[in-house]
Amino acid sequence: MVKPNFLILMADQLSGVLFPDGPADFLHTPNLRRLAARSTRFANTYTASPLCAPARASFMSGQLPRRTQVYDNAAEFASSIPTYAHHLRRAGWHSCLSGKMHFVGPDQLHGFEQRLTTDIYPADFGWTPDWRKPGQRIDWWYHNLGSVTGAGVAEITNQYEYDDEVAYHACRKLYDLSRGADDRPWCLTVSFTHPHDPFVARRKYWDLYENAPELEPPPAIPYADMDPHSQRLMDACDWRASAITPDHIRRARQGYFANISYIDDKIGEILDVLDRTRQDAIILVLSDHGEMLGNRGLWFKMNFFEGSARVPLMIAAPGMEPGRIDHPVSTLDVLPTICDLAGLPMDEIAPWTDGHSLLTPTDRPPVPMEYAAEGSIAPMIALRDGRWKYIACPADPEQLFDLSADPDERHNLAPDPAHAATLTRLRDMAAARWNLPAYDAEVRESQARRWIVYPALRRGAYFPWDYQPLQQASERYMRNHMDLNVLEESQRFPRGE
Repeated sequence: MVKPNFLILMADQLSGVLFPDGPADFLHTPNLRRLAARSTRFANTYTASPLCAPARASFMSGQLPRRTQVYDNAAEFASSIPTYAHHLRRAGWHSCLSGKMHFVGPDQLHGFEQRLTTDIYPADFGWTPDWRKPGQRIDWWYHNLGSVTGAGVAEITNQYEYDDEVAYHACRKLYDLSRGADDRPWCLTVSFTHPHDPFVARRKYWDLYENAPELEPPPAIPYADMDPHSQRLMDACDWRASAITPDHIRRARQGYFANISYIDDKIGEILDVLDRTRQDAIILVLSDHGEMLGNRGLWFKMNFFEGSARVPLMIAAPGMEPGRIDHPVSTLDVLPTICDLAGLPMDEIAPWTDGHSLLTPTDRPPVPMEYAAEGSIAPMIALRDGRWKYIACPADPEQLFDLSADPDERHNLAPDPAHAATLTRLRDMAAARWNLPAYDAEVRESQARRWIVYPALRRGAYFPWDYQPLQQASERYMRNHMDLNVLEESQRFPRGE
């Protein structure tokens, strides 16, 4: 079997609601649209956890947050947990990351042989929630609604600087791979921070959506009528401090859509280099979690509603038929799918993942989700089973939605006696999977430990864990230990044309 290359393209906070079958028609995304046409498109893909670090650790390991213990954006991802980078590297692949993966802890590689950029977010324990203080806002890092009120146009931002660099290094890496100095198959993961808020976009992308009907504010639910977790999220975002107007919402949505077009441009640059260097690769496109964009009155993520929990997933691979798949799947399924496509023995992969290969789509179990981070006060869990979504938390009333009849999730059927049998079935399935009191105790212990360790490490000599990209200047371009003639020929692709 020829060992395939893999190109994994990841956006941040890109909602699967906007990818019902590839990009929604109103999105200006020609590169993603062309890629979708030759991809298997999984219309109902769910994150393992609707927050950056837990979602990414789960995507890379194929394990739920309770298993990885990456409960929130400041929880350490243990070096001993196998990721798809470990599995592929062990089997002979070169593995490389350009961009964000939000690793917390001293291990900033997790199986990647090479990392081309630093991360955009901190690698330490400073963003640890504290369930001992319910309702506490940690102002310097908690979300607020400034991303909504501050939406607008800028030609350079913190995030643009980062993603421009991510794309540049990804393209440069593809050129390096084409030169053939390393004959191993490769897996290149390119992970952008857009379209994650703040909703600020370059003018060329902003103007694409001027007066678009999709900018109009979606229906909101008054705070008093929200479920308890949604109210906690609103409080965590300090909603009373910001008077959000319809124009704020339009501008925030415009900035978000504009940055999807920016990501499309960057993906186009990468695919162009792949094509011009005559390299073949299996291509995956996905996100870590979604974005509520004002739906239900909510912003960002951190909940199990569709805008937050559903993500795009498209795979262009030999043997996978282009077309739409509707049955629910998970980002947990990506690791076993990559390993299956690579031809690795799946009996060696299965013990290390909660996911299931998408090459065998029949008889799939319900999709599980977990959340135990900012805005929560106890572990939250969810199951997507066919048309049904079940949400439970020891602190809150259960929720049950029929997504076929109620795609906007406005009618909680859990109190309805007509749906008691369905509720009992899903409740029993959840009870068989999760021990919520034990899960709660584990999260609280982890938080308490980190609230000791973090301030201790900031005293005295400070050695940050933030990844410092390594560039060996003495091995780049022309140096005196190199033969100039050999160098110029070896660094050229194609040769002899």
